[in-house]
Amino acid sequence: MSALKNDGTNAQTVWLWNEVGHTQDGRKEQIALFPSSPFSTPKPEKLLERILYLASEDGDLVLDSFAGSGTTGAVAHKMGRRWIMVELGDHAQTHIVPRMQKVIDGTDKGGVSEATNWKGGGGYRFFRLAPSLLQKDVWGNWVISKDYNAEMLAEAMCKHFNYVYAPSDEAYWMHGQASENAFIYVTTASLTFDQLRAISDEVGADRSLLICCMAYEAQGEALDNLTLKKIPRVVLDRCEWGEDDYSLRIDALPMAEEVEEILADDAGTHAPKKTKARTAATPDLFGEEE
Repeated sequence: MSALKNDGTNAQTVWLWNEVGHTQDGRKEQIALFPSSPFSTPKPEKLLERILYLASEDGDLVLDSFAGSGTTGAVAHKMGRRWIMVELGDHAQTHIVPRMQKVIDGTDKGGVSEATNWKGGGGYRFFRLAPSLLQKDVWGNWVISKDYNAEMLAEAMCKHFNYVYAPSDEAYWMHGQASENAFIYVTTASLTFDQLRAISDEVGADRSLLICCMAYEAQGEALDNLTLKKIPRVVLDRCEWGEDDYSLRIDALPMAEEVEEILADDAGTHAPKKTKARTAATPDLFGEEE
């Protein structure tokens, strides 16, 4: 769809403004999209077209970690690329969302629309980043953030251990499920042995339950159908929650079996002595939907 020609000239060291656009072109494109509130530092679409043409092919995934006004996503969309944009500023809503809507419905006639013969189409999903699960209290200790309610915490722990978040109306201890007989329960309470034994009786011999709690009495580890985890230690040791420097390694998040081995190394005699039901598989974040 691109008007660029693969004749070797596009990869030259010097890119002249009449070929890849000027900051004034980017400004004009913004005024056409948002007459009353144009983005202050936009890039021209022709510049992004040249970059994406050289660095990607049709169907490739383009990532812009600092999306600004959404020029990268808009051009990638028009060029038949998939894209992910990340933006913390308010312009994620005020500029990127309406801009991408105009691209999708075909009303964006500027930029490289004519060069790519763009007529509209496609779509996208909008996600909000949840607040950090952990924060330090006044004494410097890591605690569950006050911004998290019970539902958000349960969903976060289900994701961490590769369980499907699916609260049950039948049992208070069913917050998620990994298989037909494997469940997870998340609570900020400290559980006594009597409480754990009562839960164990309800779970029954044919099911297993992973309990994530603030603290528990060690005798509870003897209950065959329960596996017990302390929430802050499990999350803090491996997930880097609370980081704000983009250091979270998505590919390094542990599944339940891996965490079991890590805790066994750290906990010594308190490590669980048995392996619970394996957790359900979760699709890759960037994988194709089946």
